[in-house]
Parts: sequence; structure tokens; C-alpha cells
Amino acid sequence: MITIIMGSLSNTSLAQNRPPPYREPSYPIEQRIEDLLSRMTLKEKVGQMNIPCMYKKRIGWGLDAGEISLHKHMTLEERQTQMEGCRKFARGNHNDQIGPGGGFFTLADRVIYEGTRKQAEFFNELQEIAINESRLGIPVLQIEEGTHGFMCAGGTIFPEGLAIGSSWNMGLVKRIYQATAKEGRATGAHMLCTIVIEPNRDPRLGRNQEGYSEDTYMCSKIAGNIVTAMQGYDVSGKDKVVAALCHYPGQSEPLSGLERGALEISERKLREVFLPPWETGIKKFGALAVMATYPAIDGVTVHSSGKILKKILREELGFEGIVLSEGRGISTIIDEQMATTQKEAGQIAATAGVDVGISMEDAYLGALVESVEEGIVPMRTIDDAVRHILNVKFKLGLFEDPFVNPDYAEKVVHSEEHQMLALEAAREGIVLLKNENGLLPLSKSIKSIAVIGPNANEGDDQIGDYIPHHIPQEIITVLKGIQNKVSSKTKVSYVKGCNVIGNDLNEIGKAKIAAKKADIAIVVIGEKGNATNGEGKDVASLDLTGLQQELLEAVHSSGTPTIVVLINGRPLSTRWAAEQIPAIVEAWMCGEQGGNAVADVLFGDYNPSGKLPITIPRHSGQLPAFYNHSKSKRSKYIDMPATPLYHFGHGLSYTSFEYSNLKITPSDIMHGGNVQVTLDVKNTGKREGKEVVQLYIKDVVSSVTTPIKQLRGFEKTDLKPGEEKSVSFTLRPEDLSLLDRNMKWIVEPGKFIVMAGSSSADIRLEGSFDVNK
Repeated sequence: MITIIMGSLSNTSLAQNRPPPYREPSYPIEQRIEDLLSRMTLKEKVGQMNIPCMYKKRIGWGLDAGEISLHKHMTLEERQTQMEGCRKFARGNHNDQIGPGGGFFTLADRVIYEGTRKQAEFFNELQEIAINESRLGIPVLQIEEGTHGFMCAGGTIFPEGLAIGSSWNMGLVKRIYQATAKEGRATGAHMLCTIVIEPNRDPRLGRNQEGYSEDTYMCSKIAGNIVTAMQGYDVSGKDKVVAALCHYPGQSEPLSGLERGALEISERKLREVFLPPWETGIKKFGALAVMATYPAIDGVTVHSSGKILKKILREELGFEGIVLSEGRGISTIIDEQMATTQKEAGQIAATAGVDVGISMEDAYLGALVESVEEGIVPMRTIDDAVRHILNVKFKLGLFEDPFVNPDYAEKVVHSEEHQMLALEAAREGIVLLKNENGLLPLSKSIKSIAVIGPNANEGDDQIGDYIPHHIPQEIITVLKGIQNKVSSKTKVSYVKGCNVIGNDLNEIGKAKIAAKKADIAIVVIGEKGNATNGEGKDVASLDLTGLQQELLEAVHSSGTPTIVVLINGRPLSTRWAAEQIPAIVEAWMCGEQGGNAVADVLFGDYNPSGKLPITIPRHSGQLPAFYNHSKSKRSKYIDMPATPLYHFGHGLSYTSFEYSNLKITPSDIMHGGNVQVTLDVKNTGKREGKEVVQLYIKDVVSSVTTPIKQLRGFEKTDLKPGEEKSVSFTLRPEDLSLLDRNMKWIVEPGKFIVMAGSSSADIRLEGSFDVNK
């Protein structure tokens, strides 16, 4: 009897000393989530649903404070105030409306300018507070931006958007985002955001500089490689982060090309054009976060659409991660007058499936708590959202080890290896648009060069948007890159000439004189960083702004051979330059090493291999100008050709390539079969070079309209002079399918044309095969 009692007491004592199930790593994640949920109060649950951006003063100044300008550098005092607010938010004593917050968005970038060590140390401090000073000890989730590099002071700034897409190199894409993830996780970030996988449908939209291509197939390939690179097969790895794909399900074809304009698209276009990259990123590779888009689709704001956020995303695509709101995205429900109060908007957004608010909107604070207490929002709705959040935190391994090593972080962030990768990415993203009479490459021993233009010596203008608020490293400009490259005997003169926007600076006469005295003139023009590109920086015209056109014409009139280098985030309709300037180099937003990369191309140390991932129109009046337009589209306007200025896939080299020996096997397949396409490509020039072999198909006769051609394969291959290689592609049923009249994906019987070439317009080989019933 005594022994039994003692044993019972011993077991009870042991049970009391054991951690709760949610803290047991050996338990299944689902069991740990349910145990933790059962212990949480309503306010603690709603606290997890808030991961606010640091542009909200409400963190440090209190709940009645407003916003800090998105582009404003905070004073040290302001930053210290924000940091103290973060401590309170992690602890749970920031306000009495909600419990401890779920985490922070862009904290390190907005608040910690001192660099990697301070960022890592403060992330560790917040984890220490969340774990040891809050009731349940739930670690915080740290989200930063990772569009084209870890967006914090000191992070490596890679080329952006179309520059990455122009590489057509999926191995390179993977390495860029592996490096980005490694820098982020080493510092203490767990999720990197604004990974824009949707296709670019209207270049007037400023945010389209963040996207990679106009082509759905290409965006899908990039999406898969990015998710694989960032999350890997175990996102708890110390070099892995969650990839937050944006902006679900799309925003790149807004009304009039204006930010947040409604997407007036059909169900067919949604599924044919916009959803495939999401299907790849989520269904095939398991992306664990998406950000809901601003616009309304089919008359319903996405933040209020259960069809888009639940039925399609979770049921059809099998999404198991977190749905983030856009910045002030819940308020779009009010903006579209689908609700009149924050409380109503919160009810609608939570019910639709928005898990996390990132802007401290009242909709997801005390108002949401009240809505549950009043029975308007069921507790199960809140529980579902918190399950998704906790699921990601558990998968990241944060309950086991949320801390980072500042010494290691300092070694990883902006390492020499990553700087060299930024240079490689910038090189591969450069597209040689024109090279009349072989003007390029230039000799390094040339006697004199006039470097002219508003973008020649402005580093900020070549690094795009979503860049750190404080940048400690040098940004290599085109002028600096040229100076680094040429002989010490070469005279390099520089004249800015004008500004990108406005006419307050006019050095056009001075620029013409400088060009006339030089052996070659290099004019660097385009767009001005965040001033003409990025969120809310939409344009009506794609022509050059300010006095840039006048500057270019004046330099050209000097009689000196002129080269144009374009620094821009969107396609520009440089019609005059295309006709008059002998050599044009498209460098896009080329990152911190962009100047060195441009110089490498100009002087022949790198043979350009970039190809356009987007069509460049002659005029914004042509839009939309996709290469994969319908078969019935006419090719002529009254006032100008309807053909592009430069076709999708276009890009020149300093060598030449020959295509031959196209083989398509079998020539007849049954429904569900595969087709193998092989061809040979040979370097017929005198320099080593890389060629992007592009494979297109055309469905000859179909029950619904299909494009004139569709990209269905590409491979970048490196060839020495005289070298020949075989390139092969496999066409699978999904590559041949269409969305029929019943909105079902099927492969219809009939003939398919196969086209292989150097661009969508430069088709070198053609064949066909048949799909039998």
C-alpha cells in the first residue's frame, strides 16, 4: 500500500516537472499546436495574428500614433523608441487589446542601421523576452524583405526583377536566393517577403520591376527554384527561411496600369495566366507563406474573398502556410466600400482567410477580440489562423532554437562570395539589344571616353526598390566600373547632362562638347531608382523622362560613336535610340556590382548572354504587348507598326550560334504521352559564349483560342568557339494542355508545331507532332 502511494506520488511529481506537450520536440507538430491552442486566451490568439511593419508608429508611440514615412530615415531617438515598443510587444504589455505579438515585419531594416551584429543581437533579445517574459513563451516570427537580397543594412544587394529574369539561368536564380536566405536566417529573420512570382502584365505599373518575366511558364520555373532555394526540404535549417510569395493571386494587370487598380480579368485568365506560378510554388514545392494582393478581382477585394484565399488557395493548391495581409490591406475592404468600419473589415478578412495583419490595423486588434466575444466571428476562425501561424513557427524549429550567433552572421552577410555572386548575376542579366557593325566590345586602351548621363554616377538609381534604408557598402556605378576597367592612360571625362526627371539641370551643351572631344561616348540613361520605379510609381508613358532624349540626341549629333546603357526597372520605348544609336546595352536594375558588370560587357571581359524576359514595346499605346498573343491579333497600326521594339527572348552576343538537327520523337502520341525534342547548337564565332535555346509550341487547331506561340522550355548552354552541344526538352501533358470550354485542363487531339530558336521572333528550327484521340 505504501509502495503504491509513493509510486503514485513519484509519477505525479514527474508529470508536474515535465514540460507541456507543445514544448516536446518528439511530439507531432499537429499535437503540439492543439495543446498550445488549448492553453491560449482569445487575446493571446489575436496577438499572434499581428506581425506589424516598423513603419507603424503604433509600435513605439502607442496605439493612437500614425505612420512613419516609408522612405524616412528615423532619428536615433525614434529608433530607440521603436525598439522599446518592440520589447513591450514581444512581452505582451504593449497594450491591453491583445496579447504578445506574433512577430515583426521589417524591424531590422527600419530600426537597426548599425549593421548585422546589432540586428542579430536585437533579434536574440526579443526572442529572450518572448520566451521568458510572456506567459506561454511563444517565440516571435521575424519577417524581412528579400526581393533581391536580404533587405537590411549590410545585406548584399543583388540585381532586381527583370535583371534576374534576363539571365534565363535557373541555377543562378537558385544561388541568388540561397544566399539571400542564408544572410537572413544567420541574422535572425525567418521569412523573406515580396518574392513576386506573378507575370508582368503591364509595365506601366511601378511594382512590375519586382517581377521576373511576362511569361507564365518562365515565372513558374523561377517560382519553383526560389522556393527550393529558400526553404529547401527542411525549413528549420540554419540557412533556410520561409519564402513569402507575392502578391497572391496577382496585381500586375491593374486598371489603367495604376497601383491597386482592379484586375478586370476573367476566370479563364486567372487560371491560365496568373495561377500557374502559384501552383508551382505551393502545390509542387510547398511555399509556406503568401501575401494577399491589394486589388479587387471580379468585383471582390482579395482580402475579403473566401473563394481566392480558401477555396482556391487551400483546397485546390493545398496551401498549409500563412496568408499575410498587404500593408494596410485589410482596409482595402473599406476603401472599396464593402465595409464602413475597421471592426466590420476585420470580421470579413478573418472569415475570408487572412491570417496575419502587418499594419496594426484596428480591424485585427481589440475590434477582432470584440467580434469573437460577440459571436460574430467564430472562435474556430481565429483558431484556424493561429494554427497556420504556429505550424510555420514549429516547422522553423523556433520552439527548440530561436537564437542566432552574431559572430557567424557577420561572416555570412555581404561575404566576398555573395559580392561575387552579385557581380555574376548582374553580368548574366545584361541584354545586348543592338550592336551595329560590331562597335562593342571596346578596347581597354582607347584614348578617351566621355561618360555622360544622369545614371552614370548615381548608385541609388541602379539598385531598384526594396533596398535597405541604410546602405553601408559602396554601390559600384557605371562610371566607377569604367574607370576600374580601362588603362591608366585612358582619359575618362564625366558630364551628368541632366536629371532623370525634371528640367532643372541642363548640361546638354557641355555634354556635347565632352562627347566631341572623346573617341567614344557612353550615355547612361533610364529611370531613377525609387523615384520612378517601385510601389506607387506608375507611369502613363514608357518614353524617356526629363531631358534625357534631348541629351542623347545632342551627344549623337557630336559625330562621336555613341553607346547607350539603360538603367531601368521597366521596359522603355526608346524608339529613336533603336534607330539611330549603334550599340544599346540593357542593364536593368543591376544591383551593387552593376557598374563592374556593365564595364565587363562594354570591354569584352564578359560576353553578354542575357535575353529579354519581357517584350519591349514601341509605345505604351501598344499595351498589352505580350509575345504570346492570340492568333487573330493584327500586326499594324495606322501610325506605327504593331510589332515590338524588341521581341521577347531577344538578346545579342559577341559570337554567333547555329541550330541544326531538330528531332521530335515520337511524331504521334496518345493522350497523356510525352514528346522528346532534341537539337544541336554550335558556336560558329570566335569567342566563347552562352546561348539560351528557347522552345515554343503552337496548338494548330483548338476548341478555344490559344496563343500564337507559348514558351515550353529553355536551356542556357556555354559553348567554346567551334563547340557543338545537343540540347533536349521533354514536353509533358501539362505543357500541351488547355483550359477547355468547361474550364477543365485537357490535352486535345491534333497537330502541334514545335519551334526552337534564339528568341520568340528568331525561330531557327521548326517541326511538328500529332496527338491522337
